[in-house]
Amino acid sequence: MTLETQIEQLEAIGIAMNDGVTVDDLLHSFDRNEYEKKPFDALLFMFGSEIERPPWGRYISSVAWNFDAECIVENGDYTRIVDRIAELTGQSDQLRDVSDSIDLDAGTASLAYTINGTLRQLQPVVDNDWADHATINTVLSDFETDDWHFYGIDNGQSTILYFLTDETAAKLNSLAGDVAVRMVPKNGG
Repeated sequence: MTLETQIEQLEAIGIAMNDGVTVDDLLHSFDRNEYEKKPFDALLFMFGSEIERPPWGRYISSVAWNFDAECIVENGDYTRIVDRIAELTGQSDQLRDVSDSIDLDAGTASLAYTINGTLRQLQPVVDNDWADHATINTVLSDFETDDWHFYGIDNGQSTILYFLTDETAAKLNSLAGDVAVRMVPKNGG
């Protein structure tokens, strides 16, 4: 399946590239054969990535993020995660007072933020430079809505997070072969 056909099929179910992103941006990271030998595999990965050429800081798609869980090293790392999740969900304007403290040597970490007027204070478990799974699960749960949920596509030590409706996730799984798994259990815990 051609790269262009894959893009069209994803767009038809509501998963699109951001305005201004081109096939050339995708081909800068992988050659055409990489995208086409196993349809959707490399493309779904890239949808969660930044464009790997100037101007920097542009994401391929606004509904996905390549979250590498081995990312906790210093103060601000959990803050960056929460900020990116807020951006991904379109809820940056609902997020306030994000702060964290990380001391890997002492084995301590904290994270606080207010979302939709509710204060959240967490004590992430320190495991070298790995993000605490329970903390990330809580953050994801705080940003989910009745209709929109986080789905993950496994990528080794990272997960491509997609923020989708259940209907869109079902269409994605039908199209790409059951790749997306709901990240937060339906009971929110």
